[in-house]
Amino acid sequence: MDNLLDGRSIGEEIRDRVSQRVDRLRKEGIVPRLVFVRIGRDMASQVYVGMKERAAARIGIESETVVLPDSVGEEEVLGRIDSLNRDARVHGILIQAPLPPSLGSSRIFSAVSPGKDVDGFHPVNMGKLLLGDTTGFVPCTPAGIRELLRRSGRAPRGSHAVILGRGNIVGKPLAALLARKAPGGDFTVTLCHSRTRDLEEHCRRADVLVAAIGIPGRVTRDMVRPGAVVIDVGVNRIAGPGKPGDTMLVGDVDFPEVQPIAGCITPNPGGVGPMTVAMLMENTTRAAEATLSDESA
Repeated sequence: MDNLLDGRSIGEEIRDRVSQRVDRLRKEGIVPRLVFVRIGRDMASQVYVGMKERAAARIGIESETVVLPDSVGEEEVLGRIDSLNRDARVHGILIQAPLPPSLGSSRIFSAVSPGKDVDGFHPVNMGKLLLGDTTGFVPCTPAGIRELLRRSGRAPRGSHAVILGRGNIVGKPLAALLARKAPGGDFTVTLCHSRTRDLEEHCRRADVLVAAIGIPGRVTRDMVRPGAVVIDVGVNRIAGPGKPGDTMLVGDVDFPEVQPIAGCITPNPGGVGPMTVAMLMENTTRAAEATLSDESA
């Protein structure tokens, strides 16, 4: 069925445009540089950072990964971040989640300079998002979802978006972004969560249904209005169909059930993930371009 919202192809279009901007920066003597800070040995984090490093290399962004042990103290992490903040060669800093439980994630994410916070999680950037100030960095996954909707043309202004999940990484910033009075915005937004009454009924009213709750297959066919746009943000590891111990990644949407009735739907993988990476490259390039403006001032 040809109703897939292909994040790979749309993400590639964005990266092609960003690559041209990177080329222009290099001609001006500025090499965009992105530094990842990864703490501990979480296998998923290693995979995600590696994927982002390869994406950066393909478009000419230099990257480096600072790897710290699980046992690292909070003050040492903050010291590393401070050094990166003061390094003029570094344009973007990304703290790879999750962090070890021993570390205060709020303090660490807030330590990144807002101008280098290409993940968009600093309180300054979050505040700008809520105020509609476009000078800040928008978190990459919400920004990628907005671009998917905007470029597909399947969700006109005034559409009703229902978001499942009120997390700080996707749910809350996406709600603010879609409600903005701006291109790619002007949605009527309902933000649902684990305490929402009549959850299924809210979902069935959605023109656009975004699942970001971290429960495998939580969104089933009876929760989706026929013709709705369905965005699956979930990344859940479950037991695989092979030998004992095998695992597989699935989303928050029961894809085989929902795809036949959806107007369009993101595959998982291949939907939101590539868009998240593309928007990280966009944010990093913007951060580098800002230094060019500073030099000419």
